[in-house]
Amino acid sequence: MIPNRITFGCLTKKGVAEVRERELPELKADELLVKQEACNICTTDYQQWQGLREHQGYPMAGGHECSGVVIAKGPEVGNAFEIGDRVSILYDYCGICDNCKAGEITNCQNIEMFGKNYSDEYYGLFGFANYFIRKAKSFVKMSPDLPPEEAAFVEPLGSVLHNMKKLRIRPGKDTVVVIGAGTMGLLNAEVARAMGGRVIVSEMMDKKIGISKSMGFEVIDAKTENPVQRVMEFTNGQGADIVILAVGATAANSQALEMIKKRDGKISLFAAGYPAPQMTIDPNTIHYKKIELIGTFGSDLDDYNNAARMLNEKRVDVSKLVEEKIPLARIQEAFEKANPGNYRVSVTLNAD
Repeated sequence: MIPNRITFGCLTKKGVAEVRERELPELKADELLVKQEACNICTTDYQQWQGLREHQGYPMAGGHECSGVVIAKGPEVGNAFEIGDRVSILYDYCGICDNCKAGEITNCQNIEMFGKNYSDEYYGLFGFANYFIRKAKSFVKMSPDLPPEEAAFVEPLGSVLHNMKKLRIRPGKDTVVVIGAGTMGLLNAEVARAMGGRVIVSEMMDKKIGISKSMGFEVIDAKTENPVQRVMEFTNGQGADIVILAVGATAANSQALEMIKKRDGKISLFAAGYPAPQMTIDPNTIHYKKIELIGTFGSDLDDYNNAARMLNEKRVDVSKLVEEKIPLARIQEAFEKANPGNYRVSVTLNAD
């Protein structure tokens, strides 16, 4: 039975998440209706809840790391999706602008990432909704054997794969240091290792240090050890080939510049911080050391597809990156627990 109303989580002001209802839009010919199972709270969602991204508007019906099951489809969808398929969502994109035609869907020129999706007051993708309608091209098929909260990792994993395209890791040669062992840091670490890099993780929190070690990484305890000195010891004084900044912090930025190798190193600014961290650098240092400073954000269409493939084939393990599962009715509690000290909190939707 197709519902006519949805229940969804919504940020109404700084520090407040509520459950609201609204009508479900009519299913169009090229769209899917998905019964949502899980939506994970990412750093962006949490920062919006904190009031650090108020420029993106309230009320914010956000959430974009989600998965569910197709329960209806429009007549123009064809055989790409069938009723009962498990799917994960991509960002909306028009498919006709120059960026979309090039596969750069996060840079769509016609659809705002966190804009208003309907004619009413709400911003956002409505990821924390029990039912969800989007164009079929904005979904990717997931394995039915994958837990919903793990299937929801397509979007963050896609952004990591986008980062890796720019870093061009040389298998068996490159030492990759990941500063910050949160969800995105460990996703970067896992993929860098899968691509043949030697991975060292630097982290200050005991809990995250323990998780990093349990995943088999070499770990620097940044609260008791000097990260730059330890990287030099790990690399016989050569320094890191690649440093991934998976935390937005001024101190981490300084460490990255000090631990990078003498020639041709790459530093990826993967994380954003609010307020923005500072990075002070002598341009001559970039010039003479031939450092590549790489900014990265979002995913291309091929990154999403490759992320889905890696998750479906269990080539990355995200099970340790789920902190807790909390039902939609307790969404305020879910946001309170989704702080930077924890991993992903998954909001369960339509839990029977």
